[in-house]
Amino acid sequence: MHLLVTIAAAFSFTAFVAGCASTPPSRFYTLSAARGPAGMSANLSIAVGPVSVPAVVDRPQIVVSTGPNQVRLEEFNRWAAPLQNNIARVVAENLVAMLGTPRVTLLSADADYRVVIEVQGFESAPGEEAILDAVWSVRRTKDGKAETGRTTVREAVQEKGYDALAAAHSRALARLSRDIAEAVRALAQ
Repeated sequence: MHLLVTIAAAFSFTAFVAGCASTPPSRFYTLSAARGPAGMSANLSIAVGPVSVPAVVDRPQIVVSTGPNQVRLEEFNRWAAPLQNNIARVVAENLVAMLGTPRVTLLSADADYRVVIEVQGFESAPGEEAILDAVWSVRRTKDGKAETGRTTVREAVQEKGYDALAAAHSRALARLSRDIAEAVRALAQ
């Protein structure tokens, strides 16, 4: 009887170790700023933030749309940083290049312009598309004059991988950044 218990324990331990070994490693993704020529040089100061995202995607896991009313959390495919921080950082980096000013910060109190972004849709479908729907405003600090807009972008994702999905979301953020840069230019004139 003691031998049977020892054998059963050994098999259980082996099964446990095999189960742990088959768990895929987590992969972490980040959004990236657009690459391209810098815009005209300007001496503007811009504060980006706050940025808000829908509660459904406000989590470390990449949230994948699987149907009209269904999503799946990707436990092993995650964002490397909170999504709203990632979006604010990328928009700020894009504005540095697009407006030609190094004076773009996150949540600075002393800026000529403040950018606020409310992401209303951030959908991910690997191998299909990345969708960004954002309402934003740019406010000139000295007199409170503001420009508001909405940017809705669908970016095709040709490959199934999550790196291709993150790249598509990055391209969508580049479009959002261009719209915001145009609003800053309009207010600066």
